Amino acid sequence: QVHLVESGGGLVQAGGSLRLSCAASGRTFSNYAAGWFRQAPGKEREFLGTINWTGMSAYYANSVKGRFTISRDNAKNTLYLQMNSLKPEDTAVYYCAADSGAGWPKGTEDEYYYWGQGTQVTVSS
Repeated sequence: QVHLVESGGGLVQAGGSLRLSCAASGRTFSNYAAGWFRQAPGKEREFLGTINWTGMSAYYANSVKGRFTISRDNAKNTLYLQMNSLKPEDTAVYYCAADSGAGWPKGTEDEYYYWGQGTQVTVSS
């Protein structure tokens, strides 16, 4: 079992940057592919991107490609989401997720078994 805890959310002005972290504990984190999702009020949870077990490959949703970057440090059991050029429409609760199952990229909620509790990101105009 893997326990995930996000941090780094907060209030930022449009055009600014934030880096979210997701600390993993439990099983060996390097055995898990990981991803980031977000959910805005009244909307479905949205896939943002995913990174493979080694961190050598990442895949992004078109909505954030070029602005968001996913990385991981397996020695620190931590997943990151660097968000640049933030827009008010990026306001949402951001979730990290992990899964040890076969297959990558993992681009849907159903492909992830473990989830964090979420961290709020608010972008003001």
